[in-house]
Amino acid sequence: QVQLEESGGGLVQTGGSLRLSCAASGRTFSNYAMGWFRQAPGLAREFVARIVQSDFSTVYAASVRGRFTISRDNAKSTVYLQMNSLKPEDTAVYYCNTHPPTQPWGQGTQVTVSS
Repeated sequence: QVQLEESGGGLVQTGGSLRLSCAASGRTFSNYAMGWFRQAPGLAREFVARIVQSDFSTVYAASVRGRFTISRDNAKSTVYLQMNSLKPEDTAVYYCNTHPPTQPWGQGTQVTVSS
């Protein structure tokens, strides 16, 4: 099993940037495709971005494409999400997991974008 710990969230103004990190335990981290997900109050958890374990191919939700960038450092067992041009509708708790998600969810990290 992979243990996940998200960090890097915070309060930013519209148009600002944040860089989220996801630290993952487990020696087989590099064997997993990884993804970022988010959940806003009253809404279901939704897919944000994913990155494949071998060729570093990436896929983004239409709502964040062109603004967010997912990356990974297998040596550090860490996945990142660089978020630029943030909008109030990006406000949510952000989670990482394998993609498809198969591991227990971490606590997530809160991102709040003020208008």
